[in-house]
Amino acid sequence: MTSRKPATSNPNTAEVNTASSSAAFSTVSLIASLKTAGALFVLLTVLTGIVYPLGITAVATVAFPAAARGSVIQEGDKLLGSEWIGQSFESPRYFWGRPSASTPAYNGMGGSGSNQATTNPALREAVITRRNRLRAADPTNTSPVPIDLVTASASGLDPHISPAAAKYQAARIARVRGLPLERVQSMIDAQTLPPTLGFLGQPRVHILRLNRSLDSASSSTANPAEVR
Repeated sequence: MTSRKPATSNPNTAEVNTASSSAAFSTVSLIASLKTAGALFVLLTVLTGIVYPLGITAVATVAFPAAARGSVIQEGDKLLGSEWIGQSFESPRYFWGRPSASTPAYNGMGGSGSNQATTNPALREAVITRRNRLRAADPTNTSPVPIDLVTASASGLDPHISPAAAKYQAARIARVRGLPLERVQSMIDAQTLPPTLGFLGQPRVHILRLNRSLDSASSSTANPAEVR
C-alpha cells in the first residue's frame, strides 16, 4: 500500500488570505459608513436648512405677522424704520436718541457696544464730547444730562430713551419749533411706554415715533431730509 502524506497548509498563504479578507471588509465597511454619513448629511441639511427655517417662518408669519416682517414702522407706502433699531437724528428740531457704538451707527447687521471699561479714558472723552454737544444745542439748559444721552447701549441699536432724557430735550424742541413747552411734554407722556408686563425694565420712549408725532403736531413744516 502506498502511504499518503498528510495535507499541510502554507502559513504565508493563510496570512495573505486573511489580510485580503480584512482589506476587503474594511473597504466595504468604509463605503457603508460613507453612505450613511452622506445620507445623514443630506437629511439634516434639508431638515435644519430648509424645512425648519420655512416652518418657523410660516408659524411666525401667522402668529406674529408684524414681528416676522421686521417690526417695521410705515406711513402709507413709506418705510420709516424698525421698532427695534434706532436711528440718528442730528437736527436740533428732533429728539436725539441714545448714542450708538456700532459702525456705522445703529448697524442692524452688526450691533455692538463699545466694550470700554469705566476707567477707559476713551469712554470718558466720548461722554464729555456728547455732553458738550447737548449743552451747545441748548445753552440755557443747566439740568444734569441723563446718562442714556451720553452712553451707548450694549447692542448699539437702542431705539428708546428714558422719559427723563426726552424731557431734558423738551425745552430745546419747543424753542426751535415754536411750540408750547407743555405741548411737547404732553407728547412725551403720550409716547412713554410702561415696563414690559408692568415689571420688566423701565419706562421708555420710542425716539422715531416721538419724532414722527412731533412732525405731525409741529406748527412748522419738517424737512424730510432731516428725519434721518
